Amino acid sequence: MSEARTEGTGGAGATGATRDPGVTEGAAATTGTAAGTARPRRRQARGEARIAQLLKAASRVFCTSGYTAASTNAIAREAGVSPGTLYQFFPNKEAIAVELGDQLLSRWRETYGAALLPNHLELPLDRMLDATLDPLIEFNCENPAFTVLMHGSEIPGTITQDHDAVHTTMLNRVETILTGYLPSAPPAEITRVATMIFILFKAGLDVIMAHEGMEREAYIKELKTVLFRYLEPMVCAATPLPAPPNGR
Repeated sequence: MSEARTEGTGGAGATGATRDPGVTEGAAATTGTAAGTARPRRRQARGEARIAQLLKAASRVFCTSGYTAASTNAIAREAGVSPGTLYQFFPNKEAIAVELGDQLLSRWRETYGAALLPNHLELPLDRMLDATLDPLIEFNCENPAFTVLMHGSEIPGTITQDHDAVHTTMLNRVETILTGYLPSAPPAEITRVATMIFILFKAGLDVIMAHEGMEREAYIKELKTVLFRYLEPMVCAATPLPAPPNGR
């Protein structure tokens, strides 16, 4: 079956459906007995496992080929299933990308929520950068498909729209932390500094993810150095000098 034909036969299933080919409709319908109530639960568990398998395969294909060049046939092949099995759960490539993007965005919200904490204001600047950047960098390195799905003109609009909303929330969190370090700075300056931090982080992250091992660690250190040297003069200028001893 060609890709053009299979992409058009999405009626075999809707996104998130959990029908398993190994379970008959009759078994699913027998809900009046103990066996009947157990079978739908097994079918649901098997369906969820199959969806996870397909999303994991899609993640690898998107990273290898890019979203535009990826196909449902390639994803099915990577998952070790037939295209027909894939279509029982997802009607097309876009539905797979949206489901995968939703899962990754949910985990990204949890990650930056734990990284961008107000109590980081109690830390020195260098330790604050460690506490904030390390979880964000680790997430992106462990989930390269996140970068693929969050950027690009061909990515489904719902993903990019959700990512833009998350970006706005993160920017607000960064501004809150910066306000603690720069209490006298006007709001417009805080926004400019936060925006520059995002730009520097994104550029550094692209370089970090292009390397592995010791080189990756070296670039992580370089990114932290860049951000520290950018922020330190502002933080020092905003911090009043301690009073001299004995009133001198």
